[in-house]
Amino acid sequence: MHLHILGICGTFMGGLALIARAAGHTVTGCDAGVYPPMSTQLEEQGIRLIEGFAADQLSLKPDLFIIGNVVSRGNPLMEAILDAGLPYVSGPQWLGEQVLGGQHVLAVAGTHGKTTTSSMLAWILEYAGLEPNFLIGGIARDLKVSARYGPGRQWFVIEADEYDTAFFDKRSKFVHYRPRTAILNNLEYDHADIFPDLAAIETQFHHLVRTIPSNGLIIRPRPDEALDRVLARGCWSPVEAFGPGGHWQHAPRNGDPCHFDVVLDGSPLGTIGWNIGGEHNRMNALAALAAARHAGVAPATGIQALSRFQGVKRRLELRGTVNQIKVYDDFAHHPTAIATTLEGLRRQVGKARILAVIEPRSNTMKLGTMAARLPQALEQADQVFCFGATSGKHALGWNPAEVLAPMGTRASSYDDLDTLVEAIAAQARAGDSILVMSNGGFGGIHQKLLDRL
Repeated sequence: MHLHILGICGTFMGGLALIARAAGHTVTGCDAGVYPPMSTQLEEQGIRLIEGFAADQLSLKPDLFIIGNVVSRGNPLMEAILDAGLPYVSGPQWLGEQVLGGQHVLAVAGTHGKTTTSSMLAWILEYAGLEPNFLIGGIARDLKVSARYGPGRQWFVIEADEYDTAFFDKRSKFVHYRPRTAILNNLEYDHADIFPDLAAIETQFHHLVRTIPSNGLIIRPRPDEALDRVLARGCWSPVEAFGPGGHWQHAPRNGDPCHFDVVLDGSPLGTIGWNIGGEHNRMNALAALAAARHAGVAPATGIQALSRFQGVKRRLELRGTVNQIKVYDDFAHHPTAIATTLEGLRRQVGKARILAVIEPRSNTMKLGTMAARLPQALEQADQVFCFGATSGKHALGWNPAEVLAPMGTRASSYDDLDTLVEAIAAQARAGDSILVMSNGGFGGIHQKLLDRL
């Protein structure tokens, strides 16, 4: 079957394309922003990419169009598909109906940590010899690709996003996945462009809970009041908790944050030693170990796997060092994630300076719904540089200079990328860490900074 994917360069749709290709389909696709690393991944797999959404793509005559949630009414190709009465389906629905059936699906949901926890879980299953299929919104160094599919395999790890499915299906993507093992990693307000409040997101998570069988397993953190409310609305599956007061806990070893003991119901299981910082990653590890145990992997094996885990690209990823100045890349784009990332880096560098560079690019951040939380989220940074375009697709609906005013001279804002790079370079000195945070390509700022330095 020939599938033509609209919005193919998004992390989910790009992974879907790789899976469809591995399943034996002919795959083509289009997007308004065809750029690496996803474009490189796709082209290496022989998937033809087309820039833009021109209506003349109907001439490809695919058997089915798969529609990403980046596509809305008014899109010229979508309008042509509708006018011609051609068959189309959302990406999550196609995946659920054509790929996930018959497999044990392990879904990782939550506001934060989905990609990292999914990668940890898939790596544990891989290390244990289970050869899982997976679809993850990032590339783990150990797994090398964001998606993999082999027909006939038993396990499928999927990053389960709460964002809406498509313009014609406003349910969260994850309701299509029907997991048997579900990690609900955390829950707070996000996606202000589609959810009016936290209660609306809780309803979607409750829809997910309703799909988990009674012989499945829900894994959730303690404490988390929003998840408490979700499960209070009805829960038909066993629940294992991790974190303070939960079944799964961690304990520091000799004050070293990169070595910690894993404890289950009061019994120590072993020690994880890795080079990944942050309390959030220790919690992610507990969730992954619990899910892997539900798939039959002994915790001791999971602990060995995580001790070899190398992390995920764009999660505090060191992009280069010039003149003793380190440049990091991180996907953080929500105040909580920004604060958590800075906290993790601060633990690594001690009293050395951190220059934080942010691009508020997500729909929630562009709308300004959480802008007021940024000064507090950025408190661990010594200097803050905010890039806010005043026009174009990613223009902000608020003034960064006003929002960051409480930070005084520690913060500055720019609407020109080259000017921003020069300003950062002028401030940077030996021993500094430059932390770039954005959920987009940010105009290739990482390499621009390394070249300028």
